Amino acid sequence: MRFILFLLFISSFFLNAQNKYPQDYFDSPLEIPLILSGTFAELRSNHFHSGLDIKTQQRTGLKVKASANGFVSRIKVSHYGYGKALYITHPNGYTTVYAHLQKFAPEIEAYIKKHQYEKESYVVELFPSAEVLPITKNSIIGYSGNSGGSGGPHLHYEIRDKKERPINPMLFGMDIKDSTNPIIKSIYAYPLDENSSVNKSNTKQKLRLIPLKNGDYTIKSIEAYGNIGFGIETIDRQDLAANSNGVYNIQTFLNGRRNFELDFRRFSFSETKHINQLIDYEHYATKKKRIQKLFKKDNLLSLYKSIINDGCVTIEDSTYSVYKIRVADFKSNESWVTIHIKGSKDSISTPQKKETTPYYIKANKATNLKEGHVSVDFYKDTFYDDFYIDFQVKNDTLTLHKNVIAAKKNFNITYDVSSYNREDKSKLYIARLLGRKKQPYYTSTKRKGDLLIATTKTLGTFTLATDTIKPKITPINFKGGQWLSKYRYLKIKIEDELSGISKYRATVNGKWILMEYDYKTKTLTHDFNDGIITDTKNNLKVIITDNVGNNSTFETLFYRK
Repeated sequence: MRFILFLLFISSFFLNAQNKYPQDYFDSPLEIPLILSGTFAELRSNHFHSGLDIKTQQRTGLKVKASANGFVSRIKVSHYGYGKALYITHPNGYTTVYAHLQKFAPEIEAYIKKHQYEKESYVVELFPSAEVLPITKNSIIGYSGNSGGSGGPHLHYEIRDKKERPINPMLFGMDIKDSTNPIIKSIYAYPLDENSSVNKSNTKQKLRLIPLKNGDYTIKSIEAYGNIGFGIETIDRQDLAANSNGVYNIQTFLNGRRNFELDFRRFSFSETKHINQLIDYEHYATKKKRIQKLFKKDNLLSLYKSIINDGCVTIEDSTYSVYKIRVADFKSNESWVTIHIKGSKDSISTPQKKETTPYYIKANKATNLKEGHVSVDFYKDTFYDDFYIDFQVKNDTLTLHKNVIAAKKNFNITYDVSSYNREDKSKLYIARLLGRKKQPYYTSTKRKGDLLIATTKTLGTFTLATDTIKPKITPINFKGGQWLSKYRYLKIKIEDELSGISKYRATVNGKWILMEYDYKTKTLTHDFNDGIITDTKNNLKVIITDNVGNNSTFETLFYRK
């Protein structure tokens, strides 16, 4: 009997140790079944996804409820990113986040608009004290939308701990139907030094992936020698959605012993930039497919667990090894890949090409490159590794390698434009050239006397571009002189052909009015329910400025009773 009680105690201890997050504390933020378009820690451009993207049936305006009691501790309204976002801090120390909202609940909306009108800015970030906006569990806090950098209607939902680290909300008992095994799309092998080889090659090799009837996979046997690593392209799907989502856990085993693990349950925002070292960045930059490397090199990600020899595999001549990969989703649906490796020290028939240039970047040192009127400043630890960089300047075009090397810090590109006349100088900006047609795209540019300085994390081709075209302003739902008494909204379309919109300002009879800017639809919208416009005859004035200072002014009269 004592032995049985001991076993029950041990089982309970380990169960609690594995599941340390409260299971019944947080309710669902929506009243509909939870179906995901994005999973936690999913691989995104330059970051891990920090929450769950919950589908809203391709609609906006669904009620969003507070998951638990608490208070609104932060509100952020921006044109990009999370758009309209609400943060609720709870008594147990966790914070829930609700993003891409269409609008907030009336009391919260009034609080925000008061500050927007005081600051004369649509973009605000507020930190109310605990007593200002208390929240009760399941109360309506807003309505789902598509604001900010959202690609379609959905609710972005997060749970963060006291240190602002996002945690997979599914660890708190949020149930998503999923009985589908992860899908393995491709496997790659990497010789990790000049003396290593895979199938007689010193270059990355795509391996032949063979699906098995039981849902697992194998690889056509390979020959290898020396230090090698593997990479995987894999996705997961839930039962009720066709989206390609991220997986929850990846483990590797060499001859039955685990030597590597990626555990996607929690991370810090300070480390998320290191995603570009986790993936094969060159492969992603050139082919837009993300291969997760199952080995690490000086990577600071906390997602790594159970690492032996950095996940690398050392293969000796005339040996036989079995390497296995286990990929699992949150519901423990799993897929296995088995790779049989024959150790063979054959001569390398395909050596790795080494491209050298006159310029060499040492990752642990600052570097300044300068030619003519163009200079580039790389700070210490801008890059992860040392490499030869292609640096050329021809007229106003800067070739700064190809975008195949991941940077972990911003660097500066500086153009001296003192040779330009004053009028032309004021319309210049630094642009990155993209696509086969080398179209110029604005890169954030600051002016300091005769210097233009762009800050970026991306290598590639840059040039000086000129923007002399003023922004366009077009009324959408009204005409000059029109009566708008029955209208709820005033809508205006704003466009800029080259450098992009920098700022806007709208007034009625000289008084600032709040206009919400949706860059996806290029629309400014004013809500007459704000109660700011009270006169019958109204002079509307809108000023739009682009990123080099070109501005346009639109003025018209409208009437309201």
